[in-house]
Amino acid sequence: MISVEGLKVEFNATALFEDVSYVINKKDRIALVGKNGAGKSTMLKILAGLQQPTSGIIAVPRECTIGYLPQVMILNDERTVMQEAELAFEHIFEMQADMERMNQQLAERTDYDSEDYQKLIDRFTHENERFLMMGGTNYRAEIERTLQGLGFSREDFDRSTSEFSGGWRMRIELAKLLLRRPDVLLLDEPTNHLDIESIQWLENFLSNRANAVVLVSHDRAFLNNVTTRTIEITCGRIYDYKVKYDEFVVLRKERHEQQLRAYENQQKQIQDTEDFIERFRYKATKAVQVQSRIKQLEKIERIEVDEEDNSSLRLKFVCSSRSGNYPVICEDVGKAYGEHVIFHDANLTINRGDKIAFVGKNGEGKSTLVKCIMDEITDYTGKLTLGHNVQIGYFAQNQAQLLDENLTVFDTIDRVAVGDIRLKIRDILGAFMFGGEASDKKVKVLSGGERTRLAMIKLLLEPVNFLILDEPTNHLDLRSKDVLKEAIREFDGTVIIVSHDRDFLDGLVTKVYEFGKGLVKEHLCGIYEFLQKKQIENLNDLQKSPSLSSSSVAEKVRTGNVADAGTTQPSAAKLSYEEQKELNKKLKKLERLVSDCEAEIEQTESAISILEAKMATPEGASDMTLYEQHQKLKIQLDRVMEEWDEASNDLENIS
Repeated sequence: MISVEGLKVEFNATALFEDVSYVINKKDRIALVGKNGAGKSTMLKILAGLQQPTSGIIAVPRECTIGYLPQVMILNDERTVMQEAELAFEHIFEMQADMERMNQQLAERTDYDSEDYQKLIDRFTHENERFLMMGGTNYRAEIERTLQGLGFSREDFDRSTSEFSGGWRMRIELAKLLLRRPDVLLLDEPTNHLDIESIQWLENFLSNRANAVVLVSHDRAFLNNVTTRTIEITCGRIYDYKVKYDEFVVLRKERHEQQLRAYENQQKQIQDTEDFIERFRYKATKAVQVQSRIKQLEKIERIEVDEEDNSSLRLKFVCSSRSGNYPVICEDVGKAYGEHVIFHDANLTINRGDKIAFVGKNGEGKSTLVKCIMDEITDYTGKLTLGHNVQIGYFAQNQAQLLDENLTVFDTIDRVAVGDIRLKIRDILGAFMFGGEASDKKVKVLSGGERTRLAMIKLLLEPVNFLILDEPTNHLDLRSKDVLKEAIREFDGTVIIVSHDRDFLDGLVTKVYEFGKGLVKEHLCGIYEFLQKKQIENLNDLQKSPSLSSSSVAEKVRTGNVADAGTTQPSAAKLSYEEQKELNKKLKKLERLVSDCEAEIEQTESAISILEAKMATPEGASDMTLYEQHQKLKIQLDRVMEEWDEASNDLENIS
């Protein structure tokens, strides 16, 4: 659909990348990867038509629609959530208004036999068919499904967008983008403001319902679950792999090793040839052979080894001194804003050296409890005690945005450094990939990842024994995340990490605190064990009331009355073996139905796309049979979508 040929981008006469060519096809799922500053966001802006390359061609078909979600955007706060989401269907509303005007004319006019009146009827009929084909009657259901998938409740629909944080407002923009169903989706760090459940919903949407997708993300699990093709931007070039990220990492390593072996073999051959020429250059009896070797040397096509990107973040958190055995103890801690309770009766004891994850949906109180620990919020209820000699280092979500954009990288650190550390600023910046001229860059020209690294340096300048990191991986590239993860693992102090990045938390934390429904639950396990356990607990949540017998529960499951069972069943642990077996069969049946529906949706959408392509031709525009087929397919699609939605809801209720 989109063809890129000979692309070159320069900044201050330095090429960011050059001679880049590739094609984005229908249904492609592309991960755009590379270190921070390699040009990933720039590439998306060029594809979106928001930035012009220095040279090269971006060929986009006229009928191709592109949707772009940037890392940072200016949002409107004058509408409700539903009103803002409805903007995705402005074309539907315009068509509806036009049809209402025509309908009014048909009602008021009396020249029923005139040619002009007949033309008006034909036009109204044609527009009405188009309106139905474009889903004009069921757009609101689609909006509700999408908003709920991204974490909004029905109660949120009529709230003003100004009541939500930047992360939630970004979700509204993402919802609008997904609802428009563009031919190509360009997503720059779409998971930065999503919780784990919303990320999993987005994974499913992009994998099964989106058209072509090009995304930049530093969430390895998200990339592996969504993409099937990886384009790496490195050292001014691109390398295109038709595999997901984990396979790409292996292939990239193999490619470099093969190049290196071929290069070494060729260098040996060249050296041997040059030695022969030098040894026999002045011997008349060897003149013919020498000339032959010289020509042979000239004809050799020199193998080049891709310059490997060895720059990396060298990070070490210094534990200042030993804290008490229990850095934080919370006893029945609660926080509310008016009548809105964020959480209540939170009891937790954090031991020295613990590596802990705070997880849960946005707005459930993770950052609020962090602020209570930091003493930024003091009007909480209950008792919160900090242990002896606790020295906290805090990295907030918006830390990178709080930097002064008019300062240079060096000046930013120079202003906070004290004592002998000021003599080592250049060395510290070099360790964080800000060596040489990079230290003189203004903050305003830095990428999101570079700003995050700079904010991390400020944190390192104060030795602490208790780290609180609120979404520290947002905007960090995959290699920098690995280094940060290793630094936290080696840190001798205590760590609380607020994050939705499953891959980052895996193998790092040994305790998970789950925030939700006003409660804070402790789970003594790693992140993937927690997620697995959570699915089991959701199943157990079906069984609430002990007053209902096990046999009646099984009967409800067998008859498919899941909604009733969800409010009255006893715990799954009390179900007999046969009843549990029936429940599992119901689960598998629903999972199979959802999978079948998704396959049928994809096939039907493909058929609709083919018909629409035919209808766009001069011959097809006048072929009414195509419109009839199209209408039938749209009705079929709506039916399957409803079936999929119902099955998905049932599956969610019992899993």
